[in-house]
Amino acid sequence: MTTEIHIGRRGFLIGGAAIGGLSLGLHIPYGAEAAEAAAAPEVNAWVLVKPDDTVVIRIARSEMGQGTLTGLAQLVAEELDCDWSRVTTEYPTPGQSAARGRVWGDFSTGGSRGIRDSHDYVRKGGAIARQMLIQAAANEWKAPASECRAENGVITHAASGRSTSYGKVAEAAAKLTPPANVALKDPRDWKIAGKGLKRLDTADKTTGKMLYGVDVRLPGMLNAAIKACPVFGGKLASYDESKIANFKGVKKVVRVGDNAVAVIADTWWRAKIALDALPIVWNEGPNAQSNSPDTAKWLADGLHNSEPAVTGNRNGDAYAAIARSPKIIEAVYGYPHQNHAAMEPLNATALYTPEKCEVWTGTQNGEAALEAVVAASGLPRENCDVRKVMLGGGFGRRGFADYVTQAVLIAKQLPGTPVKLLWSREEDMTQGKYHPVTQCKLTGAFDADNKLAALHMRISGQSIFSTVRPQMVKNGLDPAVFQGLAATGDARIGYDFPNLLVEHSMRNPPVPPGWWRGVNINQNAIYLECFMDELAHASGEDPVAFRRKLMANHPKHLAVLNAVAERAGWDKPAPEGLHRGAAVFMGYGSYVAAVAEISVAPDDKIKIRRIVAATDPGYAVNPAQIERQIAGSFVYGLSALFHGEITLKNGRVEQENFDSYDSMRLKDMPKVECIVMPSGGFWGGVGEPTICVAAPAVLNAYFAATGKRIRALPLRDANISFA
Repeated sequence: MTTEIHIGRRGFLIGGAAIGGLSLGLHIPYGAEAAEAAAAPEVNAWVLVKPDDTVVIRIARSEMGQGTLTGLAQLVAEELDCDWSRVTTEYPTPGQSAARGRVWGDFSTGGSRGIRDSHDYVRKGGAIARQMLIQAAANEWKAPASECRAENGVITHAASGRSTSYGKVAEAAAKLTPPANVALKDPRDWKIAGKGLKRLDTADKTTGKMLYGVDVRLPGMLNAAIKACPVFGGKLASYDESKIANFKGVKKVVRVGDNAVAVIADTWWRAKIALDALPIVWNEGPNAQSNSPDTAKWLADGLHNSEPAVTGNRNGDAYAAIARSPKIIEAVYGYPHQNHAAMEPLNATALYTPEKCEVWTGTQNGEAALEAVVAASGLPRENCDVRKVMLGGGFGRRGFADYVTQAVLIAKQLPGTPVKLLWSREEDMTQGKYHPVTQCKLTGAFDADNKLAALHMRISGQSIFSTVRPQMVKNGLDPAVFQGLAATGDARIGYDFPNLLVEHSMRNPPVPPGWWRGVNINQNAIYLECFMDELAHASGEDPVAFRRKLMANHPKHLAVLNAVAERAGWDKPAPEGLHRGAAVFMGYGSYVAAVAEISVAPDDKIKIRRIVAATDPGYAVNPAQIERQIAGSFVYGLSALFHGEITLKNGRVEQENFDSYDSMRLKDMPKVECIVMPSGGFWGGVGEPTICVAAPAVLNAYFAATGKRIRALPLRDANISFA
């Protein structure tokens, strides 16, 4: 969920013509290594070429396991026509970008926008660099550039038989004026993009060479452990640091903002031990009386039609159609708060002086992190910067910069000393920005001919935008609430109903909401697709056939549904003991569908045998990586289905670690068969859309197996578990 950024030619040329300083890449270079990197000629903002023909491609978006880094590098390399085996990458900093007119565009990585919102200008970056390299060679040969061509990092002039490499002309190319216009390749001609190439970051992750935020080490660095008020909205009243004065390694105890205290020590473990022993008094505030059962009742009250609501999608008159219907089907579904639970807890290392402030961290939004540094340090923006490192998981949580603010506020109290702030797992669990909690009442009406006449969906629950970006809420309407249910846009509904009403009664509990992989399509897909299954069975029709009748004007939705149905053998009886369920949805510009095949033991243990999944993202930059993203998203979605739930008791989050907020195990992972079917003409997302169809497909298969509907998550609350 980010603001779209458009970079004009002037902004591109300003940045591309400037020769910037060294930016930190996937590691922190020092000494001779740093000098060598700084000496690499910058052809333009996106491309540096070393004398040995190594091509360094700068990537502004963040890599957190989703493959964006490799995909963006493929797009640049494709237009550059370089040797892929000699490609490496580095992150520019948001401070450098600001100094160069935001030449790298948006640094935010979320909402599956890493590639689809930047493909055009990064491809232009590669194409412009290629033309400059060709022109430099042509100038040296005194030949027309139009007679020269580049391929695999080598420039040739066929007429004279001469050739040279990118590394030999890069320095001359860097001095040229970039061309005003470049033509981009037709995707049908791609040789690097569109191929399932190996990821650029896998080797370093496998060997342990990769640097994450938790790995940052700086000379003289101290470590900080932090504890914020366990009740949301509460404040820090007091603490007695005399009780830990003699603890080994402790350097200082500091107040952090108005709601937290941190202990700084020579090692993080010593800081944590001292923090655990520190007597703290909290002013918990009114939210100390918050409990999840009360919130659930409050949300249920919002499902009544007499309560205030805003309309997100409407056609016809659903109320009238329901009133005259001879057959009405109703159901209420619910979806709980979820935590991101990234493997790497939140952390940031800050170095503050009265003149400058720098932060090393894994962030999904480098520019937001920079603004947090500026605000917390009180220094001019040009005196601040953020050095991005690899993220050990993000899923939306690292799109917020609260932990960066904390790191700077701590470092300010020890000027000149770098301090690494690392949250404990308990802090990471209890101080999150959680997936919003909602309930949904669905009403379907059939006419006298047993045809679906109306659908009414009333959602009651939390709005992210109203808390995070209130300027996005217009007349009480949060557009994100209606993901996958909207009439238009990149998350539109895939059915035509004679009468339709989708509305939202906003009810925001004190739990802070945030973007959580897939966000609102997760619950909306369950609500709509499980209820479509209910309606199909109520009408006596096959669930897939029932859907197909309503998809005549939605060919791309229909195409992915047909693809999974055919691959799964939907029209043939399932093998003995196996049962199938289907789901189809749209999110982040991509069309997705799934068929789950499961078996259920008498003790309600589910074995998911396989899930067939299809996606149409428009263009597939790396089909192999898309397949991995589909499977990876299912791990996240199925973990939430079976295990995930964040609850409050007396204002406190009850789940503090993985013993109470579980994840599925390797033995539970089904076989995933992926169908990547890009139809072209649009750019859809990959990392988030497919997550939403796994859970409803499994729930629908469970009904097929048992005749029982499960309408509230997680399944463990209904004593249903993995086999």
